[in-house]
Amino acid sequence: MRCFLVAFLSVALAAATLTAQSRPPAKKPPAKPAPAPALKTEPADMTCPQVLGTGVTSRRQFCDVLTGRDPVDGILVRLPAHRGPATLTFELFNRHTYSEQLVRAGKAYTAYTATIGVLTMDGTLLARGVVQNEFRTARDLVDRVGGGAGPGGFKAVAPTGEEKITVEIPDKVDAVSILGEKLSVVGLNGTQFFIAPGRPIALISSVQVEYRPVLTKAPAKKPPAKKK
Repeated sequence: MRCFLVAFLSVALAAATLTAQSRPPAKKPPAKPAPAPALKTEPADMTCPQVLGTGVTSRRQFCDVLTGRDPVDGILVRLPAHRGPATLTFELFNRHTYSEQLVRAGKAYTAYTATIGVLTMDGTLLARGVVQNEFRTARDLVDRVGGGAGPGGFKAVAPTGEEKITVEIPDKVDAVSILGEKLSVVGLNGTQFFIAPGRPIALISSVQVEYRPVLTKAPAKKPPAKKK
């Protein structure tokens, strides 16, 4: 009886071993993809060819948008290395030359429509921005700009009207240019159009970029030097 039991256990153990060896190895679960880096929003790295000045109340920097066709002549915005598309935002204003005398005489009415473009450095148009408003009195000004020779130390040119512009920038683009296209001015004496290159037709401020940073691998650590 004992011999039979030993033989039975030996056969069972051999069968279990054979079954375990015939099973395929367990598959490892697929590695989880690395999480996408968080979005960052920061002031844009910008070169303004013609700065109007700083707002007395808002403390914002106002930059003139000049008409033109060559992107190198515009407001240049350099984008940080980004994963996927980035988002460029800025405030767009009309330019008004303020005259207290015309306001008091009831002759200051002006309607503005300024059109600007955001282009890649090879001239590809990404988006257009339009700001349109009417001016009648000083209440229609967004701010006054300091550093002028007029009363209160203000410059005569001031921002009026305000439009927030949002532009999606493709992931392969590292710089864009903001250029003026045309300006329509309607006053008491009729309508004028301005398209000649080099003319300031609008203002921008508060230029920001939102993007996902490109993650860089940390350099591999060097093995410790062997002691001599």
